[in-house]
Amino acid sequence: MKRARSLAALALAALSLGTLAPAATLPSQAVLSGTCCPGTVWTPDSRSLLFLDGPPARGSTGIYEVPAGGGEVTRRFSSVAFFSPRLLWAVRPGSGETTTLERLADGRRFTLPTYGSDVAWTRSETRLAYTRSDTTGNYDRRATRVYVANAFGAPRAVATLYGGGISGWIGEDTLLLSGKSAPGNRDRDLFTLNVLTGARKTLRTALGFRAVALSPDGQRVVYTVAFDSAARNGLWLQDTAGGAARELNVYGSYRWRDAQRLLLIPLGDVTGASGPHVLRQYGVGSGTWTTLGDLGDQVRQSDWNVSPDGTRLNFLSAASGDVRVLRLP
Repeated sequence: MKRARSLAALALAALSLGTLAPAATLPSQAVLSGTCCPGTVWTPDSRSLLFLDGPPARGSTGIYEVPAGGGEVTRRFSSVAFFSPRLLWAVRPGSGETTTLERLADGRRFTLPTYGSDVAWTRSETRLAYTRSDTTGNYDRRATRVYVANAFGAPRAVATLYGGGISGWIGEDTLLLSGKSAPGNRDRDLFTLNVLTGARKTLRTALGFRAVALSPDGQRVVYTVAFDSAARNGLWLQDTAGGAARELNVYGSYRWRDAQRLLLIPLGDVTGASGPHVLRQYGVGSGTWTTLGDLGDQVRQSDWNVSPDGTRLNFLSAASGDVRVLRLP
């Protein structure tokens, strides 16, 4: 009986997403061939893709660039670093506690004691946040301290979490965080924190939050809850200002196309068939799904991204290892 109810729920979700209607293949082209380039990212102007490469395919190790429409590969950065989303900063962790941040426009630098942790930038890239966590003990009970700093400024601690971290910035003054308030708690909170006033708002409480993704304007967040109660599990959409979460009744890999549209590659279908991955789009305003088409291929290890202007999508082919690009309908 339980299995029958499970299959019925999957079938209902599939019907709501239009899986029974055939999907047209979205034309795409290979812009990088072979298996050189997992983890490609878009340039801020949506015209090119950046990737890390080196010998023997390239003369030297560096960050390379290929046009979104294909063409000549050129070296964009000669040094390897973590670059900010707008390509205004290079972040270079050292061998110890110190990370060097370099403003690319003028080469001016400052350092922070991040111990190699990731840096999360505000949209203006004038303020950043990072975490420092205990290095021993169970992850669920480890203390994680959240720090913020202005560019060229000193860091200051704004929060302590257990088994959590930073999900991103909502505007210039507010972070989206997840974690437990005490190491012995079962559940985590997904919450906002104003780093200037200390004001905190809890959006949701659950065993854990996966694949937390803020919309480009920071007004909404989508996340997955798994291995919790039936009432909590699922893919959820919620306003970052607060209010009830909206369940989207499907699982899969998702990316924001823009502030009003979410793209998703569903995890299989009711038949379990292993055909090309299908791309679907959710309209936040209408609350409805549409099928954009199939990729004519499968995506390797969820390696796909949407260009900042929302017009293109790139993915790593599971069949060939090529990086392919398509224009979105």
